[in-house]
Amino acid sequence: MNHVNWPYPVQWEEEEYVESDLLVLGGGVSGCMAAIAAAEKGCDVVLVEKGSVRRSGAGGSGCDHWEHAATNPCSKVSPEELTAAMLDDNDGYNNAISHYIECREGYDRLLDIESMGGKIRDSEGDYIGALCRDEKTGFLFAYDCENRFTLRVWGTTFKPAMHRRLKELGVRIYERVMTTSFLTEKGQIGQRVIGATGVNTRTGKFYMFNSKATVLCTSRPSRIWLFSSAYPGLSEFRPTQCVGDGHAMGWRSGAEFAMMEKSVRAEFSAAGKSYPPYGAGNNHNTWYPASIVDANGKEIPYKNRDGQELHNFSDRFRPAPNQKFFLMGGNVEEPKYEYKGPEVYPDDEDDHALPLYADLSSIPEIERRIIWGLMIGEEGKTKIPVYDYYTKAGFDPSKHVLQCYGSGWKSASFMPDERQLFGLSGGFMNDWSLGSNLEGLYVAGDVLFASNCFGHAAATGHYAGRHAADYATRAERKEPYRFQVEQEKLRIYGPLKNDCMTGIDWRELNEAIAKTMRLYCGEEKRDDLLNVGLRKLRAYETDILPRTFAGNPHELTRLLEVHNILTVSQLILHSCLARTQSSAPLNFFKVGRSFEDEGKLIVLSNTQKGVQNREVPLDYYGSLAENYERYNAGYIRRRHG
Repeated sequence: MNHVNWPYPVQWEEEEYVESDLLVLGGGVSGCMAAIAAAEKGCDVVLVEKGSVRRSGAGGSGCDHWEHAATNPCSKVSPEELTAAMLDDNDGYNNAISHYIECREGYDRLLDIESMGGKIRDSEGDYIGALCRDEKTGFLFAYDCENRFTLRVWGTTFKPAMHRRLKELGVRIYERVMTTSFLTEKGQIGQRVIGATGVNTRTGKFYMFNSKATVLCTSRPSRIWLFSSAYPGLSEFRPTQCVGDGHAMGWRSGAEFAMMEKSVRAEFSAAGKSYPPYGAGNNHNTWYPASIVDANGKEIPYKNRDGQELHNFSDRFRPAPNQKFFLMGGNVEEPKYEYKGPEVYPDDEDDHALPLYADLSSIPEIERRIIWGLMIGEEGKTKIPVYDYYTKAGFDPSKHVLQCYGSGWKSASFMPDERQLFGLSGGFMNDWSLGSNLEGLYVAGDVLFASNCFGHAAATGHYAGRHAADYATRAERKEPYRFQVEQEKLRIYGPLKNDCMTGIDWRELNEAIAKTMRLYCGEEKRDDLLNVGLRKLRAYETDILPRTFAGNPHELTRLLEVHNILTVSQLILHSCLARTQSSAPLNFFKVGRSFEDEGKLIVLSNTQKGVQNREVPLDYYGSLAENYERYNAGYIRRRHG
């Protein structure tokens, strides 16, 4: 082991035992809100985070818009209408429960964040006169300014505000601790979750967290198909250390997962395939509704859903005639025709000299400041590497254009097998309490199947925290099973015994997993190839993992992440084998199998008897409003009278 110049005390295998009523794993947006909600109900809460809570997680660096706040006072869309549209856009393959919670409670969470010190409105009047500004509330709306359910916000202020609130409530925070496994009753798969184990990423110290209830709020998987040790960093939208730790822990413990077979095309990647998020010209999401011009400066017309050219800039924010509303932002990948918003469409690419460019110079000055300033300044990972660096380099949006990369006007385009889990990807199956199938384990944010964005994370985190707190008040504490703890310590610290000269580095294994997934789980799924992929990944587990090495806590953390990437990759392959038919909504193509979509979720779990799956109807959630009100009567009464 190499401890030379390591700046922290090394505490290999030293143990610390921590008890609490409620354990929250992951200190991102959903984790902070879960801990806040539970602490406000009087729970003794412990929050464990791999990074630093003040800026950790996918939302730690900010967000520029808050989607689906259907209950805000300016909204013309109900939570039921908005959730129905999201379901319809995905042919039912969406998480109706979590997105209804988002639509119903998202505005509540915005007000909570404002009370903590976050900024959600133009209180200084910097944007008076903007097309989508409501003069009474000071709210700035994005995309659909007629129906007004998506707010522009100052998201870089949010995580520091949540962090302050956690401290005010006395939540015990364990930072720089990576959780590695769930502790279960009697140490058995499929049994009640009674806590978790963890390892300090700087000292190597081992933790046992014992709790009456647990809320899992870690990130979705990444680095599955794409990884390059030479080109990590800014091209990835989520932090590169967010790899699906909770998914792997859940799979090993018997939790159920849905939609893990879904193929989600790449947008940003940690393999050097793309540009910094929102750092290339386009007219989507954060850049909406920028004008697009060709290489000769010829503007490409904006058109509405019906193909009608929009001559007035203000029309880009309005639905087409007889269109209820349109969905924009990160909520859907390929919206259906009737919900599509205004877009730029080159009628004939031969008429336009490529490449194309985003041009902010031709739009009203105040709208230009909103895009290049508020939106680009507040979105995740854009404030410093895009807004600050580009400005210092001399970029002036009133004079300069920014090149679009990829196919035509799109911001990025990759080969089909160069995908990452972005968009409405797979994750934990949940019930109406946001409980998993494992007693005592609640799930929120990015670990949920079909999860999405900042508002969804905040709303589901708060919701899961409330319900987990209620469970904790009536649950009996169970002590960890010592044999389970010792087995986990052997797994964690085993690589320390290997020699760095003959052992295998974490980067080599990550690249091998990604290559295997590209080869055997590509665009076209074949059962024989999927089975070969499974055999190879199992061989990595039995033959390669015992030969990996780590010389310090940092290397050990990175290696444990790759353990989890290997586990999640196997989960994906099992899910692909379980779905027997091709499915257009899931972008799932199985060779020789028709697109006779059965309209069911394939729910998988890893049990003592092996991998099991069951089919669940897409509408398993029942009546949205009735079930929500049945499960949240106390919250509705306290919050809304």
